[in-house]
Amino acid sequence: DLVESGGGSVQAGGSLRLSCETSGYNNKGRCMGWFRQATGKRRDWVATITGDRQTDYADSVKGRFVISRDDAKNSLYLQMDSLSREDTASYFCAQSRQRWCEPHVNFYNYWGQGTQVTVSS
Repeated sequence: DLVESGGGSVQAGGSLRLSCETSGYNNKGRCMGWFRQATGKRRDWVATITGDRQTDYADSVKGRFVISRDDAKNSLYLQMDSLSREDTASYFCAQSRQRWCEPHVNFYNYWGQGTQVTVSS
């Protein structure tokens, strides 16, 4: 299971830190990522991190979001700063069985239920 937390409502310019706790699967060394889905839109890639801590970000969040992981705690994080209304969405953590990462929904084998982030101006 993957369980996200840390979502909520924040004003534009604010920050949130999302967490994702994994259980039942050894994620050590595997690719993990964050995706988001706004109402009525497709699920989009946000950021990924390999077991070697190589990270990659969508252009829309680069420089504002930071993905990190703590395998000892079976946890994945997303620090989100300088939030804007365009960041409003449900955020999902995802886990792949592979060691490399790809920014495609179908690459990931396990998904959380999502946590809502709402940014108001």
